[in-house]
Amino acid sequence: MCSRIGFFVAFAALAAEPVIDRQVLFERGKGDYVFYRIPGIVVTKAGTVLAYAEARRTTRGDWGATDLLVRRSADAGKTFSDPAVVGKMSEDFPKNPAAVAKKQGLGEGAGVTYDNPVAIADRKGAVHFVFCVEYMRVFYMRSDDDGRTFSKPVEITAAVEPLRKAFPWVVVATGPGHGIQLKNGRLLVPIWLSLGSGASAHGDSVVSTLYSDDLGRTWKSGEIAAPKNSETVSPNETAAVQLADGRVMLNVRSPSKEQRRLVVFSKDGATHWSAPVFEEQLPEPLCFASMVRLSLKKNRLLFVNPDNLARADGKNTPGMARDRKNVTVRLSYDEGKSWPVKRSLEPGPSAYSDLAVLPDGTILCFYEAGTKTPYDTLTLARFNLEWLTNGQDSLSRKKN
Repeated sequence: MCSRIGFFVAFAALAAEPVIDRQVLFERGKGDYVFYRIPGIVVTKAGTVLAYAEARRTTRGDWGATDLLVRRSADAGKTFSDPAVVGKMSEDFPKNPAAVAKKQGLGEGAGVTYDNPVAIADRKGAVHFVFCVEYMRVFYMRSDDDGRTFSKPVEITAAVEPLRKAFPWVVVATGPGHGIQLKNGRLLVPIWLSLGSGASAHGDSVVSTLYSDDLGRTWKSGEIAAPKNSETVSPNETAAVQLADGRVMLNVRSPSKEQRRLVVFSKDGATHWSAPVFEEQLPEPLCFASMVRLSLKKNRLLFVNPDNLARADGKNTPGMARDRKNVTVRLSYDEGKSWPVKRSLEPGPSAYSDLAVLPDGTILCFYEAGTKTPYDTLTLARFNLEWLTNGQDSLSRKKN
């Protein structure tokens, strides 16, 4: 009995209390922009937090005058620098013909659409940043001073051109969210490519990857990882994680009738992808989702998306988008085979989200949320494993 009491006393001393805090980093209508959307977040080797997003000048829609903004925190996400525009170029980029055909992002003040920012914080300390312009050109830049400044953008669209042989894309988009660095050093960014159909010119799509084996100096595209067919309808926005056995798992959005996330696997993140399967445990309301590894010990993976398959108007047609609300974080202990733990982060209107982990194991979720719509703010939540698991798991526990 004494030994059991001693164990519980020791655990109580080691385990942290459940903690969560939130702060708004971008707010609709504040500054020079009408909307802030598409959040992404990474933690650098030095522990610096970089939170980034699209800042839309004239419309909530994807096409229109948009800048890419980054905020930087050197104190674990407690305070942040003012937003800084990154990636801006002097070139007056032409509009994507697909957008012109669909009358998207045109008219007075249309401006240039800078879209889908994706960062990778590598193990040597550099920050790699990939983004698109007008959903048809891809650019790369990097920071070697912990995210304070970035190099001049270099176009890498040529890396995606070979995919036209398999799929005649007219729209390309990176991520969004964050990319990953594999154990062998490879930088990996999920991408999706579209034929430009549908009202938003984003329909009829497939998923692939961009990768670099020389820390961003050159880039190549992988094979198509998630094809478009009658079952896997228009796979698009994708999150990536490397599993303990070295394989890469992509978790894919798709407007398929199953209303579930798609998953595919590859040994190298670029070739020989497995056949896509629907993950029954992960609902798909049609929204971006994110994944990140919390720890190799206990094989902890995190996943986040809106956990909702209902519509207020009752139109629950298979494959149709559901109301974006109830952003929920899930935890797996078996490399994504099951997700036994989940906790709602934002029960109300909420949409896109991205995950990162601080050196001490604190979890960061940067997400869209609001009161009447999901797009009023970009909010950063910081919480620990104890909060997520209601005290049932702790990174402070021995042998974890």
